[in-house]
Amino acid sequence: MYRAINGSDTDTGRKADAMARKYFGTDGIRGATNTAPMTAAMAMKVGMAAGAYFQRGDHRHRVVIGKDTRLSGYMLESALVAGFTSVGMDVVMVGPMPTPAVAMLTQSMRADIGVMISASHNPYADNGIKLFGPDGYKLSDEAEQAIEALIDGDIPLVPSSQIGRARRIDDAQGRYIHFAKSTFPENLRLDGMRVVLDCANGAAYKVAPSALWELGADVVAIGVSPNGTNINDGVGSTAPQALAETVVASGADIGIALDGDADRLIVVDETGTIVDGDQLMATIAASWARQGRLAGGGLVATVMSNLGLERHLAAQGLGLVRTKVGDRHVLEKMRTSGYNVGGEQSGHIILSDYATTGDGLVAALQILAEVKRSGAPASEVLHRFEPLPQLLKNVRFAGGKPLDHDAVKAVIAEAEAELAGKGRLVIRPSGTEPVIRVMAEGDDLTQVEQVVDRICDAVRKAAA
Repeated sequence: MYRAINGSDTDTGRKADAMARKYFGTDGIRGATNTAPMTAAMAMKVGMAAGAYFQRGDHRHRVVIGKDTRLSGYMLESALVAGFTSVGMDVVMVGPMPTPAVAMLTQSMRADIGVMISASHNPYADNGIKLFGPDGYKLSDEAEQAIEALIDGDIPLVPSSQIGRARRIDDAQGRYIHFAKSTFPENLRLDGMRVVLDCANGAAYKVAPSALWELGADVVAIGVSPNGTNINDGVGSTAPQALAETVVASGADIGIALDGDADRLIVVDETGTIVDGDQLMATIAASWARQGRLAGGGLVATVMSNLGLERHLAAQGLGLVRTKVGDRHVLEKMRTSGYNVGGEQSGHIILSDYATTGDGLVAALQILAEVKRSGAPASEVLHRFEPLPQLLKNVRFAGGKPLDHDAVKAVIAEAEAELAGKGRLVIRPSGTEPVIRVMAEGDDLTQVEQVVDRICDAVRKAAA
């Protein structure tokens, strides 16, 4: 199994549209705070434009706004509130909450739109704005393009008598905790299980420990002291070493790491070994297949998931459908093809029976349920397959299209032939920076390293 992608994805028309956008990227609008486009002025324009776009029907229109723990969240929240209310939308602010909680609340509160202020796993100096439709799903390309057009246009303001109202609600955390707990098997409890939980000093720092404790776990919480600037700083799913050390030192049964907005999950077993999204998806898929609830006969993952996962699933009679990189593309395939488990190696795991986007806490509860149900150590339950050696290198280039050069194409074709039947090759330009990503995996690490180095060298020469 191998694939070379001469382009950043296989749906070139759609990607071209996305790249042509002025503000929206692959997951909302994101950037360094107080630098365009991530400014208070832009946030107010986004509120005005999104509010105007979703003003349909004669009911009182409502938007739910959540955020993570970044210092800049207060500034952007205030600007968004000003924008939405100026075009006549009522605003419900829920404070620091996970991204999936905002998606859930948007749907359950019958809001017209949901907004999450977060840059996910990025450092605190960055921030972003993610938008959800009334169904709790991220907006379509068409909706984002329409909102972009409004941002650059003249958005009419409502008369003073029709300005929207803004309020904070106090029970949002309780609503999400109740929802998350409802996804855990009714016949199970976590009594007797010590769980180290790393919330990345981010959006889940209150709700996640509460949910696990209420289900009976002995919770050792780290990354739960946000100060506005320490989100994802040496903690969370992108820096799991602190979690691994705490698991071993405290004699815990398992460790759970979320990222800044809690839509990503990485696990550490009782030995301190990190378990990535591929192993977690394999665990959930096997559990659900055994229970007769796995839809689609397999799961959806991206081109970056390890070939070992694909072989493991095939041995169980389950399939793996691959998409381009990005959780939104995974979700699209799940929705169009009838799958209910999907995700990324990085830990975005989507369980569509429960949620409209990746939810780190809900995925963690499925993992904890499987470990508890088995009665075996996490190290035995979660290590489902031996990953094949995988190597990813980035080649930066100044301009042009290095992958279109005949010399590069020849080296790629040679590598494909060499890996045929025993490895996989994925080559793609980044969608956000002038970088070519070269990834190979196979049974032979030396061969993988040689293949990647040859292709990188060819790209560098073509770009020179």
